[in-house]
Amino acid sequence: MNRKVLAAVCVVAGGLLLAACAPNATQSALEPAGDNAEKANNLFVPVFWVAVAIFVIVEGALLFFAIRYRHRKGRDTIPPQVHGNTRLEIAWTILPAVILAGVAVPTVATIFELARDPGPDALEVTVLGHQWWWEFDYPEEGVNVPNELHVPTGRPVLLTMCAVGVGYENQPAPSECQGDNPVPLTLGNSVIHSFWAPELFGTQDVFPTYARTLTFAADEPGVYEGQCKEFCGLSHAYMRFVVVAHAPAEFEQWVADQQRPAGSLEGAAAEGLRVFLEAGPAGCTECHSVNGLEDANGEMIRGSIDAPNLSHFASRACFAGCILENTDENLRRWLADPPAMKPGSLMPDYELTSEEIDQLIAFLNTLE
Repeated sequence: MNRKVLAAVCVVAGGLLLAACAPNATQSALEPAGDNAEKANNLFVPVFWVAVAIFVIVEGALLFFAIRYRHRKGRDTIPPQVHGNTRLEIAWTILPAVILAGVAVPTVATIFELARDPGPDALEVTVLGHQWWWEFDYPEEGVNVPNELHVPTGRPVLLTMCAVGVGYENQPAPSECQGDNPVPLTLGNSVIHSFWAPELFGTQDVFPTYARTLTFAADEPGVYEGQCKEFCGLSHAYMRFVVVAHAPAEFEQWVADQQRPAGSLEGAAAEGLRVFLEAGPAGCTECHSVNGLEDANGEMIRGSIDAPNLSHFASRACFAGCILENTDENLRRWLADPPAMKPGSLMPDYELTSEEIDQLIAFLNTLE
């Protein structure tokens, strides 16, 4: 091999190796924090070491024979051949079949165990995959939250998941996306997503028009990061979410906080509400909802379900598909030009003035 080619290969291999080093990695299936992830890890570990052993044996045999029987000066005959040796051929046919069966039995058993009905005490949450953000609807609690899935520890959670498009009419409420019933769509821009938080559960594909389910439980309180694992368009890499696991009492308090009215308005926040109602050709309420607040006509602010519900926005840790920490600085950058922050964003640039942005931030900060 040419030395330059060899050097290039070494540089590329070294770069890939260094790219795999992440001392602060927050998404690792090798550090399970829930029953679902623990079962998957318990299956992965023995299968991995079986694969390592097979790799070492096969590659070692290849190297041994390549070196031991390489061509040398003065060697005019080929080594003895084993073609037609019935015992050997039976052995290397049966042995792989036995190994595969040994892997298949626990794999199938784990698949059925993970798909088991979690029982009537499970917390039910509907998950809708949009381009490019996740919507979490709690039908029993009457709570709807984007980008953040809040769950109690020690209690099974049953997720029912659908992928939805933009501008769909006569669509059932999020809580109705369940079972094997198709979800009707009127536009064809709904795509496949993949829901994944490796510390808590493995990947589950999320389809348009068809509901899938996933069950998991979190062992300890904490924040676990997740993302869409299926390429779904321009901002696929920005379609993230977090699972926030609370102690049971703290979860009940979170639900109660989400169920109360969003907040009161005065001063700059009141001006911010005016901007919120009047920005662009039809106002932010064309898409966004804010529970508990009324517009100029005294009607509840209720936008379409194409965009995140902004009720209690100030209490959330992140926004815009969970790519931005919820700070005034990030919110200011986002409101100034959403498509610049998130390519393909359906939220347009309304060319807001600096004063209008400040007023909107003041309004959003009241939504606790």
